Amino acid sequence: MSVGDVSKRILLGRKLRSSQLGETLLPKRIALPVFASDALSSVAYAPDEVFIMLSLAGASAYVWSWKVALAVAVVMAAVIASYRQTVHAYPSGGGDYEVAKVNLGERAGATVASALLVDYVLTVAVSISAGAQYAASALPTLSGHEPIFACALVVLLMAMNLRGIRESGGFFAVPTYAFMVAIGTMVVWGAWQWWTGDLQAAESADITITPATGFEEPLTTIGLLFLLARAFSSGAAALTGVEAISNGVPAFRRPKSRNAATTLALLGGIAITMMITVILLAREVGVRLVDPDEFDRLSRGGQPLPADYDQHTVISQIAESVFHGFPPGFYFTVTVTGIILVLAANTAFNGFPVLGSILAQDGLAPRALGSRGDRLAYSNGIVFLAAMAIVLILAFDAEPTRLIQLYIVGVFVSFNLSQLGMIRHWTRGLLTEQDPGERRRMVRSRVINTVGLFFTAVVLVIVLITKFLAGAWITILAMGTFYVLMRAIRKHYEMVSDELAADEEDRVMPTRVHAIVLVSKLHKPTLRALAFAQATRPNTLEGVYVATDAGATSLLMKEWDERHLDVPLKVLHSPYRELVRPIVEYATEIRRANPRGVVAVYIPEYVVGRWWEQLLHNQTALRLKGRLLFTPGVMVTSVPYQLQSSQIARDRVRRDEFRVRPGDLRSGRVDPRSKKGRRR
Repeated sequence: MSVGDVSKRILLGRKLRSSQLGETLLPKRIALPVFASDALSSVAYAPDEVFIMLSLAGASAYVWSWKVALAVAVVMAAVIASYRQTVHAYPSGGGDYEVAKVNLGERAGATVASALLVDYVLTVAVSISAGAQYAASALPTLSGHEPIFACALVVLLMAMNLRGIRESGGFFAVPTYAFMVAIGTMVVWGAWQWWTGDLQAAESADITITPATGFEEPLTTIGLLFLLARAFSSGAAALTGVEAISNGVPAFRRPKSRNAATTLALLGGIAITMMITVILLAREVGVRLVDPDEFDRLSRGGQPLPADYDQHTVISQIAESVFHGFPPGFYFTVTVTGIILVLAANTAFNGFPVLGSILAQDGLAPRALGSRGDRLAYSNGIVFLAAMAIVLILAFDAEPTRLIQLYIVGVFVSFNLSQLGMIRHWTRGLLTEQDPGERRRMVRSRVINTVGLFFTAVVLVIVLITKFLAGAWITILAMGTFYVLMRAIRKHYEMVSDELAADEEDRVMPTRVHAIVLVSKLHKPTLRALAFAQATRPNTLEGVYVATDAGATSLLMKEWDERHLDVPLKVLHSPYRELVRPIVEYATEIRRANPRGVVAVYIPEYVVGRWWEQLLHNQTALRLKGRLLFTPGVMVTSVPYQLQSSQIARDRVRRDEFRVRPGDLRSGRVDPRSKKGRRR
């Protein structure tokens, strides 16, 4: 096994056979942290965004925070109830994309797919950036280096997911449940302190917030509605991630649909409870937050805050107040919150590759996204998602407040089209269903999806109005780009399929075959290539040599004559010392002289065993094959000659062939009587 193989196995683990796919399926206790970590982690930043938006009118507007939280909770409950219908109706894992494609058409499906792809990338960027901010607040040495730290976390998360969904899910379960325990303990203990009157004020409670420009005067009714709409649209980020379960139903154990629906219900109950209680507790302790670019609006005792003021997040301020005098409680809460924000990106790492594989099967994405890696994970999709997220993190300097303005447009586009598709699904079913009980169930499901459509449509309109100029236009542009790319890929695959369709003309034999063997020296690889070309019995066979040095050319021609080779040697003179162009032009001329014939080019190549040796050989052959591939009527054949060092590669393959792997004895691939445990 080579050093590269050893490193890959250490990083990714042992290979898994296709038959072991069932071993990677998730029970509910693991599926909840795997698919729900994104929605649960929004508790760590959605309240911050609500308070930041309300602060535009000053701290007095915080009185509306609990009402905004309640509105977000109502929408979340409606959306989760709607998606429970989706996982029952479409358990194949296509989620919103499949619902829209089947019920609304391919264009609607491509629109949903583009929205989901953008949302998954933003999920990773926002979650990792928020986690990096939490880490910087706990570790001052990271302050100012958040983007680099965030990129390192993305790479780490990518490596973990390349090991497979089951293994990464087991790792993520502990911190996710620890986050639930930490927030639950903080809320319960904080509520008890509030009841007894012992609740400490937040560190920012004595800060004065000056209203932003345009909000100095008392708000009119329209102004207040617009402010609440902006706060609601920011808080609606808590809904992102609930669609991931509908996309990941195939990853659940049987019965898949019921387990997925149960996990959705658990997700909804936990996320809604946590978000409302955190916002209520934040208001009680007097948290004060503004946009990080507007610290000049803050003052304490009539004096502006220092330039190096560090604004802590909602949960960190609540934890400091609730666990006052008990530092372990504070550090535990802040630590697991930072970890869950990083791991929340795992939801996207599970949803994006599955969606990419489905799009690849439908011809809307490169087919490479549909192939599984050594660990049965969609490796190409995982790597592509990580690369896109890193670009966003660097572009927006790992600031969640800037990224979150792009965040929820895409997900609500998919929400709306999915709910509309489900309504059409139930309506179509009612036209043919005769059983009264089944019809009642369909009517009830259609009502649920109709309510979900109403709420998501209202939220989408609010988001577009309040966030378009704040950055939502970038998301819309990205969605449009993905849509155009997917349609172009689909058109390309269709054109290729039509062009490759077999017909009778493809069975017509070429009139003649003109074979040429490329000659650099008269040595063993050249003689082997000549012998192989003769064995194919072409109509014409000749050796071709490109002359760049008069002395070397004369020496080769002399050796050729001395060996009495029964093959003519064609010498192409190259005054500018080019090797590739003269051969390509010569092959083209032969083809032009006989359009119904074929030119067969045989290229002798060395086979070596070490990677660095490959850099020293065959470079001209690679360039030549690259050029000849685009020449009509020219066939290229590599004739390998194994050098002594290639034995290393053969021994490596042989050792791997006979290596005993886990499960071989149980499956009968190893002879138990063999002392060396050789494979059968």
